[in-house]
Amino acid sequence: MAANMKAVKLRIKSVQSTMQITKAMQLVAASKLRRAKEKADLSKPYLEILRKTLTDIAQGNTEFHSPYTRADDNDKWLYIVIAGDRGLAGGYNANLFKFMESETRGRDISVLPIGKKSVEYFKQRKVPIFTEDYAEVAKITISECFEIGRRICEAYREGKYGHIYLCYTNFVSMLTQTPEASSMLPLSDFELSDPEPETQEKGKARELILYEPDSEKVFDTIVPEYLAGLLYSGVNVSVASELAARRTAMEAATDNAEEMIETLSLYYNRARQASITQEITEIVAGAEEP
Repeated sequence: MAANMKAVKLRIKSVQSTMQITKAMQLVAASKLRRAKEKADLSKPYLEILRKTLTDIAQGNTEFHSPYTRADDNDKWLYIVIAGDRGLAGGYNANLFKFMESETRGRDISVLPIGKKSVEYFKQRKVPIFTEDYAEVAKITISECFEIGRRICEAYREGKYGHIYLCYTNFVSMLTQTPEASSMLPLSDFELSDPEPETQEKGKARELILYEPDSEKVFDTIVPEYLAGLLYSGVNVSVASELAARRTAMEAATDNAEEMIETLSLYYNRARQASITQEITEIVAGAEEP
């Protein structure tokens, strides 16, 4: 009985130590999540301005042509997959990779992995990798997003890929994060449509805008910047989703540890009470003997 009680006591101390770690990770994730959400929100205005500029150029020119808007028969797909650098985030990485499997089934794909977990996953499955230069999502900067934008635009113009997609985890709420895949190239009619209908007067005014050297050159120059904005926004949203998933997972782990400590403490107290009762019974029995 004494040995069993000692084992339970050691188990309680072990669970308490684990609970301290999960609680600390929960607080750290919650603190980082606030900053990540702010970065994601601040990146949206820049992206909207670039999108509106591309829309104005495409709709304001009747004979507009760009290599980034063409749809050809190239069946090679490049997926930019943003995952996490670490685990302990519930099903964050697993859900993203499961979504990728269903999304890419039957397609000839290559990937540009961002995040250590993404690199490990596609290396194990021997999927062709565009580059491993951006393996840590936590260290991705805006300048690196511009570099990626230029590189994928160059690969697209050279005909290496016919479709380029961004796969990431969208932040819906603190409790919900959903994997998504959005098209980056070619720029579809949907992406270049006005989010709000323009009036006829605004359309006439827009036709007066002159671009140097010409509108198509300006359009082709803006596209890599626009894709970099999409990527930077996706990185920030993915980081926020990972932190939210980790905070939720660590909160659940802390709650489970508390329940386990309560159960073990109850068992320990019962065993201790039984041991005391047995000792008293033995003393009384010994005192009654003649």
